Amino acid sequence: MKLTKNIRISLYILLPILLWMASGLFKNNEGEAIEETNDLFSVQTVVSNAVKYQPLIKLKATTKSEARINVKAKTSGEVVKIGATQGKYVVKDTVLCSLGVVELNRTEVKAPFSGYIEQIVKPGNFLERGQVCATIIQLNPISFVAGVPEYDINKVRINQKVNLELVTGQSINGELTFVSKSASPDTRTFQVESQIENLDGLIKDGLTANMTIEIDKVKAHKISPSILLLNDEGKLGIRIVTKGNIAKFVEIIILEDSEEGLWITGISEKVEIIIQGQGFVEDGQEVIANRI
Repeated sequence: MKLTKNIRISLYILLPILLWMASGLFKNNEGEAIEETNDLFSVQTVVSNAVKYQPLIKLKATTKSEARINVKAKTSGEVVKIGATQGKYVVKDTVLCSLGVVELNRTEVKAPFSGYIEQIVKPGNFLERGQVCATIIQLNPISFVAGVPEYDINKVRINQKVNLELVTGQSINGELTFVSKSASPDTRTFQVESQIENLDGLIKDGLTANMTIEIDKVKAHKISPSILLLNDEGKLGIRIVTKGNIAKFVEIIILEDSEEGLWITGISEKVEIIIQGQGFVEDGQEVIANRI
């Protein structure tokens, strides 16, 4: 079974803890060896140069029709004729229900806009004033609505590119057309929308979709999760070699956990990363760096 991103990252954090605990048994012996022989510990390193990386925010979205309205009768009377059937597309001002009443100027109930008939009464039914003749929805354009977590909202803005993958298999490219200024009090997320042209009405109202937002590109490094460490303060990072071959722990920010490795930022654009032996040296310790 394929592990989810959160579970994999949790394992990346847990493994360094276990290695750190185990390495404590060896550090004392190694320290004694260094004290006795004054030999430097040998580590393997690689020079990493940051590259342009496209971070993505992935969300669950739902399609929402542009408008949905119950078209009501303005007077009472028997429905003598209907001008549409359920599921049919009608244009604005189409007569939906014709009533047999005395008030002749109110005998016709018309469509307020062009859209699809979701529900309509049958001829012979009697409508009281204010009762629903038909329900009509407008599907063009249609909006994809999602919630952005509060810790990501500062990365999101209108006109950013989005990809929309529907459960039906449809794939659509678009842009963000709305970003809310207020968080939901229940979910603490900010509503975002991508409005898409839907001339043929193929995208239905209420469908589930995956929304992927392309936020601003950043300089990032790709590393193996096996080199992650936790420092004494519980911060997640890696160990690098600085000028003079001195080992140093640096905290990182994980942008994405991909199949090829972890994309990280928060460190210099060019660094020499320890990829073997990082758990057996300490900050400020001089090492022998074997670069590959």
